[in-house]
Amino acid sequence: MGFLWVALGGALGSSARYGVNISAVRLFGGGFPWATLIVNVLGCFAMGLITAFLQMKMPDDENTRLFLTTGLLGGFTTFSAFSLDFFGLMQRGEMPAALGYAFVSVVLSIIAVVLGFKVIA
Repeated sequence: MGFLWVALGGALGSSARYGVNISAVRLFGGGFPWATLIVNVLGCFAMGLITAFLQMKMPDDENTRLFLTTGLLGGFTTFSAFSLDFFGLMQRGEMPAALGYAFVSVVLSIIAVVLGFKVIA
């Protein structure tokens, strides 16, 4: 059943991201990745709100968590999951691991995009 909730949330999140993309280009033009910035910041804010709410009010509701965080926000932006992982390390007092995770994630992801592009180009 969890897969169904993730799939439904993912479809809605991806559709919302597409809507933000269209709106951002219409409002700001296409010269800067405004849509990506907007979904990343909104998605991270929503991840914080939703995670806190679920932990306090619905700690045992796995289906709602899967739908909202993994599905909806995962489809909207994967940056929100990255940020939640960073925050979790930080909350546990593992700041060197959190900073290392952030640095390695960003650097390796950029390198992976470049390498993937070079494989084809």
